[in-house]
Amino acid sequence: MGNPNSIGGEEEEGSASMPEEDLVELRFRLFDGTDIGPFRYAPSATVAMLKERIVAEWPRDKKVVPKAANDVKLISAGKILENSKTVAQTRTPFGELPGGTITMHVVVQPSLPKAKTEKKVEELPKNRCGCTIL
Repeated sequence: MGNPNSIGGEEEEGSASMPEEDLVELRFRLFDGTDIGPFRYAPSATVAMLKERIVAEWPRDKKVVPKAANDVKLISAGKILENSKTVAQTRTPFGELPGGTITMHVVVQPSLPKAKTEKKVEELPKNRCGCTIL
């Protein structure tokens, strides 16, 4: 059975396990300075998998709670990470201590329903000039 704190590195029954040193330890820092984790992930785990784990582990006492993984943005080394990227692709080649924990910042940005955004466009007055003549 795999490590309960690892994602994407959990081994199947009868398959070879991933060496412990190959796993990457990640911590997720929330907007208020609290952390989720650290957890250990396989280098092949995707950013989308990380977001799913963040939503599942999100503290319920927070005022802002993401409803889905798409509401979460992950930032590492100043860059917003794409869902299709793997942990190995998002690691910065410098500034990491061997065996150290990488901290990624989490931003919650709820997606707006399309119906509301389309309605706002229709409500704008048409044939109206915003010019002022003095």
